[in-house]
Amino acid sequence: WWRMLAVAVFVALLGCLRAQELRGHVSIVLLGATGDLAKKYLWQGLFQLYLEEAGKGHNFSFHGTALTATEQGQEIVAKVLESLSCPKDVAPARCAEHKDQFQRLSQYRQLKTTEDYAALSKDIEALVQREGLWEAGRIFYFSVPPFAYTDIARSINSSCRPGPGAWLRVVLEKPFGHNHLSAQQLATDLGSFFREEEMYRVDHYLGKQAVAQILSFVSFQKQAAASLWPQHWVPPVLPLKPCPQAPRRTSFYEEYGVIRDVLQNHLTEILTLVAMELPLDVRSSEDVLRHKLQVFQALRGLRKGSAVLGQYQAYSEQVRRELDKPAGFLSLTPTFAGILVHLDNLRWEGVPFLLMSGKALDERVGYVRVLFKNRACCAQSEQHWVAEQSACLPRQIIFHIGHGALGSPAVLVSRNLFRPTLPGSWEEVGGPPGLHLFGRPLSDFYAYSPVREQDAYSVLISRIFHGRKDSFITTENLLASWAFWTPLLDSLAGEAPRLYPGGAENGHLLDFEFSGGQLSFSVQQPEQLVPGPGSAPAPSDFQVLRSTYRDRPLVTAWPEELIAKLADDVEAAAMKAVRRSGQFHLALSGGSSPVALFQQLAMGHYAFPWAHTHLWLVDERCVPLWDPESNFQGLQTHLLQHVRLPHYHVHPMPVHLRQRLCAEEDQGAQAYAEEISALVANSSFDLVLLGMGADGHTASLFPQSPTGLEGEQLVVLTESPSGPRRRMSLSLPLINRARRVAVLVMGRLKREIILLVSRVATSPIWLISGVQPVSGQLVWYMDYEAFLG
Repeated sequence: WWRMLAVAVFVALLGCLRAQELRGHVSIVLLGATGDLAKKYLWQGLFQLYLEEAGKGHNFSFHGTALTATEQGQEIVAKVLESLSCPKDVAPARCAEHKDQFQRLSQYRQLKTTEDYAALSKDIEALVQREGLWEAGRIFYFSVPPFAYTDIARSINSSCRPGPGAWLRVVLEKPFGHNHLSAQQLATDLGSFFREEEMYRVDHYLGKQAVAQILSFVSFQKQAAASLWPQHWVPPVLPLKPCPQAPRRTSFYEEYGVIRDVLQNHLTEILTLVAMELPLDVRSSEDVLRHKLQVFQALRGLRKGSAVLGQYQAYSEQVRRELDKPAGFLSLTPTFAGILVHLDNLRWEGVPFLLMSGKALDERVGYVRVLFKNRACCAQSEQHWVAEQSACLPRQIIFHIGHGALGSPAVLVSRNLFRPTLPGSWEEVGGPPGLHLFGRPLSDFYAYSPVREQDAYSVLISRIFHGRKDSFITTENLLASWAFWTPLLDSLAGEAPRLYPGGAENGHLLDFEFSGGQLSFSVQQPEQLVPGPGSAPAPSDFQVLRSTYRDRPLVTAWPEELIAKLADDVEAAAMKAVRRSGQFHLALSGGSSPVALFQQLAMGHYAFPWAHTHLWLVDERCVPLWDPESNFQGLQTHLLQHVRLPHYHVHPMPVHLRQRLCAEEDQGAQAYAEEISALVANSSFDLVLLGMGADGHTASLFPQSPTGLEGEQLVVLTESPSGPRRRMSLSLPLINRARRVAVLVMGRLKREIILLVSRVATSPIWLISGVQPVSGQLVWYMDYEAFLG
C-alpha cells in the first residue's frame, strides 16, 4: 500500500513538473526591429518559430525595440507584421488565426537608456505573473551595428537579465571585428557581461539547408564514402557568386571587401564542416564545435601568394557616387578573391582547398563542389558512355546552396560514385529537361532537395530557441578564424586588384591556377579594359610613399590610402599612450579635410581605445555648438555619434557662455586652458591633428591676428579674415608641446601653398612654418594632388 502511494505521489509530482514546464514563458527581444534585416528576415523567422512551437505548450511574447521613436516604430512594425506569410502547407484560415495571435503577442517600444531596459524587464515579470506562468528564458537578438554591442550588453546584464532558474541567450550578427585585434577586443567586452554559453554568433550560411546537410550527409554515407574521403580528392571548390551590393551596403563593403565579407566567415565555416573529422555523435554540439576547432589548428598559414584579387570595373565609380569621393578616387577594395588553403594533418595531406567569391561574375550561385580523381581511360567516345557505369565520367559530390540554374538547395552525387542515403526530410528530384550542371546533364546525378524549403534565419532562430550551439560561432573559433586570415589581409593591404568588366564579358580573365602552393591568374596579361589612352592601374600607382618635407617625415598617397595610413598611425599612438599613462589625449582640427579620417576611425577601427581617449578641439568658430559651422558639430556628426566615448571625455571649446559668443569677459579661453592644465599632463597632448589653409594658416592662427604665436597663453581668441570672423584656438606654444603633431593637407588647391612653405624657414606670414614641436615629432600627410598637383 505504501509503495503504491509513493508511486502515485511521484507520478502526480512528475505531472505537475511537466505541466509547469509547458507553461514556461519565453520573451524574445528583437533589437533593431525597424532595420532592413529585421524587416526582411527576422520577423518572419520569429513568426515561423511561433508556428512551430506555439502548439507545444510554449508561451511567448515578442518585443520589437529600436532607437526609432515609439509612434514611428509602431507603424513600421505593424506593416511588417501584416506582411508575414505562412508555409504553403498551412491552411489559409489557420494561417490567419496564428498571424492574428502573433500580432497580439508582439509589441514595439523604444529602447535607449538603462532605465528603458529596466522597465522592459519589469513589464516581462509583470506579464509572467499576471498570466500565472514561470519564466523559462529570454532571447535578445542584436540586429544592430557592432559598435553598439557593448553598451547594450552592459544594459542587459545590469537591468534586464531574467531571474534565477531562467536562461539568457543573446544573438549577435556579423561583422565580429575587422581583424584579430578588434575581434579580440569585442570578445573581451562581451565576455565581461555574458557567459560563453549565452552567446550565439550568427553566420546565416550555417542555416542554409545544403550547408546544414554536410555533416549529416557524411554520417549517412560512412561506408560508401570510406574509400573516397579524402584520399582520392582533387581540390574541393567552395565558390559563392553573389550579385553586386546594393547602394546602402557600399560603405560597409568598401571598408571590409570580399575576404572579410564572405571568406573569413561564410566560406571558412563551410570549410570546417567539409574538412573536420566526423564526430562520434553529430548531434552533440560540443563534439561538433571541438572538431571544427581542430580544423583551425591544422590550417597552414596563408601567404601573399595564396590569393588572387580582382575588382569589377564599375566599382570605383560606384564608390565615388555613393560615398561622395573625389573625382580621381580609385578604390583598392577587392570584389573578387580566390584563395588556396591547405591543412597540415594526415587526413588532408596534399589535398588543396580552393575558396572563391566575387561580385559581378557571370552568375549568382553558391555551392561546394567536391571532385574525385579519375584514373580511367575510356576508348569509346563520350556519346556512348552510360551514366551509371562509365568510369570516365567526372565523379563529384555537390552541395548546391542556392540560386544558379538549379535555383533551390540540393545535394548532387555522380551516379558513377554511389547512391546516397539522406534523411526523410530530403527527397530525390528530377529537374527541367536539358538542364546541365558543371558541364553534365542533371541525369548524371542522384539529385536530392529538401521536402520543405526553409529560410536560413528561420532555421537558426529555431536552433537558438532549442539551445543548439553547433550552428553558431564560438569565441574560440572566431578568434582562431581571425588569427588565420589577418596575416593575409595585412599582407594584401594596398595591393591593386585586377580589374574585370563584370558579367559574361569576364571571359577567362579571372580563371586561376595553383602550383607549388601559389595561386596565379591563368591569363597573365589582362586585356585593356578601359578604352582610350592609358592603361589599367599598376600596383606601384597605389603605394604609400615616404619622404621628407621641411626636413620632417612625409607620407604621400592617394586620398583613400592616405587617410587609412593616418588612421592607423592615430590608433597606434593611442595604444602607445594608453599603455604608457592609461589615457590618450587627442586634439582635432575642424574643416572638411579631417572628415574622411573621422569616418575611417568610426567605421574601421573597432579596437581603438575610445574608453581611454579624451577628445579636444584645436580650434572653434564662435558659433553655437549646434550650428552647422561649428567644428564640434562636424566632429559629432562624423565621429562621436558612431563611437562609444564617455561623454565626460569630450571637451568642446566654451565659445558659447551666458548666451554670448566668445565674449572676452566670459573668459572662455582661460577656462579651456585651465581644463587642459588640469587633465593633460604637462599640457602636452599625445597627438594634435592640424590642417593648413591656402594662406598658410593653421588651427585658427592667422597672419592678420598674431595672438597666440608666442607667450604663455595656452588658448586664445583670434580673428579670421573670413566669416565667422571670431575664433578660439590653441596657441602655437601649446601645439608645440605635443608629443606628436600630424599635418593633413589634401586637394589640388593646396599645391601652391605647399610649394611656397617648402621654400621658407620660420615665417610669421606662413604660420604653419611655426609648427615645430619642442620634443615631439611632426609628420606631414599629403595626398598626391596636394603634393604633385
